[in-house]
Amino acid sequence: MSADAVRAQIEALLPAVLNSPLMLAAALLACLVTVGSIWVAFVERDPLPGRLKAIEARRSQLRSQALAARRRAGRTEEPGLMRKVVGHLKLLRSQAATAAQGKLLRAGWRSRDALVRFLFAKAISPIAAGGIAALLFYGLDLFHLSALGKLAGSTGFTLFGAYLPDLYVHNAFQKRSQALRLALPDGFDLLVICAEAGLSLDAALERVSREIAEAAPELADELGLTAVELSFLPERTKALENLAERVPLAGMRALINTLVQTERYGTPLSQSLRVLSAELRTERMMKAEEKAARLPVTLTLPMVLFIMPSLFIVLIGPAILRTIDALSRL
Repeated sequence: MSADAVRAQIEALLPAVLNSPLMLAAALLACLVTVGSIWVAFVERDPLPGRLKAIEARRSQLRSQALAARRRAGRTEEPGLMRKVVGHLKLLRSQAATAAQGKLLRAGWRSRDALVRFLFAKAISPIAAGGIAALLFYGLDLFHLSALGKLAGSTGFTLFGAYLPDLYVHNAFQKRSQALRLALPDGFDLLVICAEAGLSLDAALERVSREIAEAAPELADELGLTAVELSFLPERTKALENLAERVPLAGMRALINTLVQTERYGTPLSQSLRVLSAELRTERMMKAEEKAARLPVTLTLPMVLFIMPSLFIVLIGPAILRTIDALSRL
């Protein structure tokens, strides 16, 4: 079949194809897709409703999680040995329990069980330490001390047992404070970014807590809890004051004052946070320089006690030995 014959058959079938309903539907669909693409490309969309909807959904999720945790905490089982002892001694109603609760909050332990364990250890550790001392000094008589020495050793052990829980909590608080102090500048930088992006305060704190959860879990925990409290408490400044109470650092206090001022007067947040971040980084550098400057003074005592005597023995020892030999021959 020649090319002219093929062309003639195609020209004969073309009107039938173009007039078919399928072809008309395809052409109509192509026109609709083209118009829709042009409409989507040139119409400006407002992202604010979607952002507000996402923030509200996240707030509802945090509220449900907090309520579920509170319900789980309320459905406790029968009190254990520690709770029975603390309840029998009525230690939870004392002023020492309130002070201990503040210490545990600053150390990162917020549950009521932590307070019960601390009070139980506070009550039992002197008795345990005194019993161990009596066994060592009076029962086994390991060190063969006099009566006064045994009494002094037992008293020292008992006092050490009484202060051991406080020392443990204080050590945990110092480690947590150091971790928070190192993480604050990075957290401030992320807060600056979130504030410049248009996020609200509670949304910014929640986003920063998620971003730094792996690098700085202590700061992420505190910021996440503050974001939840901002959604729950009727006074937002109360949530910020709780954060300042849990983290007694100068940098955190400056942040709280800035946030309270922003909430009250509507001052710009990003510029203040940027200045605070720069100040914290400068303070951290100054502390590192201070430690480096104190290093020679710190090394002086070990050098005098351990290095200088060995050096004197090596340098002066042979001369002293020769002098002793010479004097012995006389």
